[in-house]
Amino acid sequence: MPEPIPLDLTEGDPFGPHNLPYGVFSRPGHGSPERRVGVRLGEFVLDAGAAAVTLSSPYVSLLAQPTLNPLLAAGRTTWSDVRSALTAWVTVPAHRDVVEPLLYPLSEVTLHLPFEVADYVDFYSSENHARNVGRIFRPDAADSLTPNWKHLPIGYHGRSGTVVVSGTDVVRPSGQRKAPADPAPVFGPSVRLDIEAEVGFVVGVPSDMGASVALSDFREHVFGLCLLNDWSARDLQAWEYVPLGPFLGKSFATSVSAWITPLEALEAARVAPPERTHQLLPYLDDSAESAADEPGGYDLRISVAINGHVVSRPPFSTMYWTAAQQLAHMTVNGASLRTGDLYGSGTVSGPEEHERGSLLELTWNGRDHLDLPDGKRTFLEDGDVVTLSAWAPGPGGTKVGLGEVTGRIVPSA
Repeated sequence: MPEPIPLDLTEGDPFGPHNLPYGVFSRPGHGSPERRVGVRLGEFVLDAGAAAVTLSSPYVSLLAQPTLNPLLAAGRTTWSDVRSALTAWVTVPAHRDVVEPLLYPLSEVTLHLPFEVADYVDFYSSENHARNVGRIFRPDAADSLTPNWKHLPIGYHGRSGTVVVSGTDVVRPSGQRKAPADPAPVFGPSVRLDIEAEVGFVVGVPSDMGASVALSDFREHVFGLCLLNDWSARDLQAWEYVPLGPFLGKSFATSVSAWITPLEALEAARVAPPERTHQLLPYLDDSAESAADEPGGYDLRISVAINGHVVSRPPFSTMYWTAAQQLAHMTVNGASLRTGDLYGSGTVSGPEEHERGSLLELTWNGRDHLDLPDGKRTFLEDGDVVTLSAWAPGPGGTKVGLGEVTGRIVPSA
């Protein structure tokens, strides 16, 4: 029997043929500055568009593109068909002569934002995170959760124009801030710059204005997911957020992975969400038998590192509200979906101290500090590099890697 295509893949590589996340790349140092759709395989990227052209694939119009948006809009059946074709291209020996010349080392390419972001919405869906925030800012409250939290996924509308790809520097934001003891606000760079370890969901198929999307239709609209860092200036946020919520404290930058993992690659990672403690309204109720057959949670093991030192390991499986419930809620009023919409899960935090997904929680709003090899931290300093990485259980005991998200803090302009 012929050998499979010879690639430098170690056994159990989390970016093996069972994964195949999509991205967009260019090769400016090799005379190829144009952007192209690629698929990651180990430490290589396959030029999916060029492979489709050479193999006379019916998917040329979707893959020979500078962005993933045409593929995103094609719908679930086509997503599955394209994935099957790609799997064959990288595993069937007959395709070796076509595929091998179109595999480029990741070290030799430039990765770009993989899709054109239409709208960006961010949620607040971890009960552990919400309770920690409540205990920090409302220590005397009878309940650390607000009265509405268990009844609906709380969210806000963000800035799509400041969503950037992993590796992009983040400029320390400036704005108004006011410490409790100060008589008046001052303007200047944030001194309490934070991270939020999240998962982003990417919408493919749009919906009509005036129509809502049911829980059961989640997988008809959402193409895949990626890691997301929702950078947050806590001092700016604290002064501005009453009464309309976050604005300048959040809108300056949101970093996403260069790789979008299709939901189809994560079938083995699906899990039931935590038990509900309140009766949900019908459009959010995922306790029905049909919902139980298709659990809405995902077992994603996230790692947060500052300057290479791991400071937290948040478990996504503990999220109270699922991505399907978030999608149903943000369309229940008739708001439409667009191809390229991105929505964040909200900060992922587990029940343990080492599972908290923000510095706000890890340092208890600056009361404590983190001991790093290069010094102590309460919030981020200029030059700090934050890296989010993750993996999920895959088929047959494999691991599915999620593309990492990195960002370096640079001084305020």
